[in-house]
Amino acid sequence: MVGCTFQLDLSHLKCSSHISMLSLILASCTSVVSYVQASSVNCMSSKYQHCEIQPGGVHALDCFGEHHTRFKTCEWKPGNGSKPENLYTLIVQQPTKKLCKAYININEFITKGIKVFEQHNMTVKVFENGESTNCTKAVFSASPKSIMRCAAPHDVTFSRHSGGLALNVSWLQDRKLITFYSVRYKARSSPLWSEPLLQCQKGQRCKVENLTSSLEYNVQIQCVTNKMCSQCVWSDVYTVQAELTTQPVVEHLGETDIAKRKGQRQISLTWTFPAKELNEGYHVTIWKASGEEPSERMKTTEPAIRLILSYSAYYLNISAFNNASTSPAVSQIIPEQEDETSMDDPKLNVEVHSDMSFTIYWKDNLIQKYVCYSAEWTKKGHKATHMSFYQNEENHRTISPLPEPLEPYRRYSVTLHTRPYKDTCNMKHINNSESTYGTTQFYFMEGSPVSAPTNISSFNVSLHSAVLQWSPIPEEDVRGFLLGYIIHYTDYHHTGTSEESNITVDPAFSTYELKDLESGTAYKVQLSGFTEAGEGVLSSEILFKTDNKEYSYLSSIISVFAVLAIVLVFGSQITKRAKLLLWPSIPNPGKSNAMQKIEGARELELLASISPLKVEEWETSSLQIVEREEIMIPASTSPSTLPLLHALEDQEDQSEMTCDWIPCDTMTATDDNLPDVTTETNSEVPRTDLQSSPFAFPSGYTTITMFQQVTLQAAPANSAATQAVETETEDKDLTVVMSRLDYVGQFSTSPILHNEGLSTIL
Repeated sequence: MVGCTFQLDLSHLKCSSHISMLSLILASCTSVVSYVQASSVNCMSSKYQHCEIQPGGVHALDCFGEHHTRFKTCEWKPGNGSKPENLYTLIVQQPTKKLCKAYININEFITKGIKVFEQHNMTVKVFENGESTNCTKAVFSASPKSIMRCAAPHDVTFSRHSGGLALNVSWLQDRKLITFYSVRYKARSSPLWSEPLLQCQKGQRCKVENLTSSLEYNVQIQCVTNKMCSQCVWSDVYTVQAELTTQPVVEHLGETDIAKRKGQRQISLTWTFPAKELNEGYHVTIWKASGEEPSERMKTTEPAIRLILSYSAYYLNISAFNNASTSPAVSQIIPEQEDETSMDDPKLNVEVHSDMSFTIYWKDNLIQKYVCYSAEWTKKGHKATHMSFYQNEENHRTISPLPEPLEPYRRYSVTLHTRPYKDTCNMKHINNSESTYGTTQFYFMEGSPVSAPTNISSFNVSLHSAVLQWSPIPEEDVRGFLLGYIIHYTDYHHTGTSEESNITVDPAFSTYELKDLESGTAYKVQLSGFTEAGEGVLSSEILFKTDNKEYSYLSSIISVFAVLAIVLVFGSQITKRAKLLLWPSIPNPGKSNAMQKIEGARELELLASISPLKVEEWETSSLQIVEREEIMIPASTSPSTLPLLHALEDQEDQSEMTCDWIPCDTMTATDDNLPDVTTETNSEVPRTDLQSSPFAFPSGYTTITMFQQVTLQAAPANSAATQAVETETEDKDLTVVMSRLDYVGQFSTSPILHNEGLSTIL
């Protein structure tokens, strides 16, 4: 036996001792050795014989081929206790072809580029930790023709709508070998896949029904095995997001003119989306209302967008999207902006040739800057028609034939846009693509108005004038450019004669004052409008009558008498109210509850009896003037004691007098309360005179009568008292006769009282 200790085990070969046979075998061994030298180990080396298949060792060895290559690939999974630094050895054997090939020192879990004979069975072994005592191995055997694997899908798109999930699956490799594919799915939170598998045909849309719109799902796809695809692998797990069922809500649409860029405006649009946590972004699709291509679709992650557009009208849709669904779109109209300056400035004119042809003229020499233009014309309430054209020679363009004929008596508006690029006059995109040059209006054929102004009325009618007011004629009834209104008015005299006149009024007016009318005359008024085609129908008539002169005079007299009557009836109240507003209020003490004039004699003891009252017992609601009879005062009496003499004479009347001043049930003074005049010295009795007393007319109230009494009586009293003082040293028996005095007393709790005595006015 001859053995070849390389990759091939030749022990089964028997070599003859015959020289010729040996030479042949050696030649054969030499040829085999030359092939095996590519590997570095023996296929049946004794160092791998102790390796065994174990549950926790290397496992899941699988080999397969792919149609786009003639090499095979083997892959496996490491053992449970494997380490990152572990090395693997892979041995491929085909006994019938005497093939044994080894791959050593592999640090990955896959080996590619294995070449085998397709018609012979193969055995593959993988060893982990081959040189250690705990070496494990895995074995795979199959025919190379039966291990052809078809790859997973190259591209998968999803679309969710109304509780369904549609799949669009495509393969980049093996697409000709695959006929059917299988789909399995589950809710993302569920641990179990759907059963049974859903089978779909390649190239057709596959749809899964009865899903919950608000849930996310996991999806896997694999081909269905066939003769050419003996193995089909599952794709990666796709996560399909929840279905979007609500539409965005537009919050603000703003429009701003762009400085130094006439004919363009900036559109600012913002919106909100209720389920913003489910979406990945927004699609904004915009196109011209005229239908001119293209429609531009923009993607944004923020709920806002800014666009630079011409003055044309646009349609815009906004929808949210994720990897599986698109929300219902919200539509927004961006209305056409009427350029009032260009309407008034005749820089753009239209000449109509027929119902199928018209020419647009523009004033400026635009061809020096622009060669691409677009014209849009429309009648009110209808979709615009468009046509783009190239012009580099003349400042006008004839559009013919028109897609639809022009209608007579209908007003059309036409707008001219300029485009900056020259390679094509069709729009490349919507945003910042064109500027509006101007807009004008035209008629194919004008007619006279078929209706008249309405709601005609008259007001401010006077002797020689009246003001008329009316509502304009609707645009659809004018049937041309309104040039003005005609006011027809006829006067009817009392003699039975009449005269008709008319006045032309500017079309912008809706009121007009008729002047130079005759007083006391009835007038009939009718209005009509007119265009280049002529005057329209007359309105319904109204009647009014100017004022008479006599009536005017009579009305003036009546007005004067009415004013006088109002003054007479309400004059006093008006005067009083004016007096209250213009002059300060002066109180009348005669009507005051704080002062009364008391007729009749009152005893001076009253004052003395009240003098001991405490401050808190004094009342502030009364002021009394007491008239006393004249008494004889001894000359020896001090003038300072004069106010208390009457109290000594009339002690018995104290209770009666006090009840007249203060309620009897509150009066508690007794004889002990009376001051002892005889025991008091002149210095202890305060002296009060008319000028120094703080209680003389303290509230500012007085009357003429009181003023006269005080003036007339105070003078004798004061002179008598003075005389008594002067003659006191000469004659001690001199008697001072005092005339009748007026006493003014006020009970008060005012803090200005410094004593408990009663002040009197002498």
